[in-house]
Amino acid sequence: MDFLADHYLWIKSLHIISIIAWLAGLLYLPRLFVYHVSAKKGSDLSETLKVMEHKLLRIIMNPAMILTWIFGILLICANPSIFEGGWLHVKFLCVILITGIHMMLAKYRKAFARDENTKSEKFFRIINEVPAVLMIVIVFMVILKPF
Repeated sequence: MDFLADHYLWIKSLHIISIIAWLAGLLYLPRLFVYHVSAKKGSDLSETLKVMEHKLLRIIMNPAMILTWIFGILLICANPSIFEGGWLHVKFLCVILITGIHMMLAKYRKAFARDENTKSEKFFRIINEVPAVLMIVIVFMVILKPF
């Protein structure tokens, strides 16, 4: 525990960096899906988007999500008194929802990879906004700690 306390700011910095990478992917992947919906199956554009979606999810988003969770848990272990505020519970709920969205997007990526997408462009435009709204709630909770 002393190690965690002594390196708290380093862990917090790495937590923030991983969050930024994860959210960037969560905001970009649905945008790629918006373009992919209108691409003809088997076209060069469709195949390029498949590669981009796969790499974004596997190389950036998945590791960033895992690191976000790891560093977040380490921060809580280093400072258990953080649980005294209700704001952390709201933040934690939002992170769980964002993780669910991540998993949902991974499912949609697999459908695109098999050329079996059934969702509309409008659907992906709406989904694209959800992580941004949750991010706003999280930032307000962390900075303002309203309760």
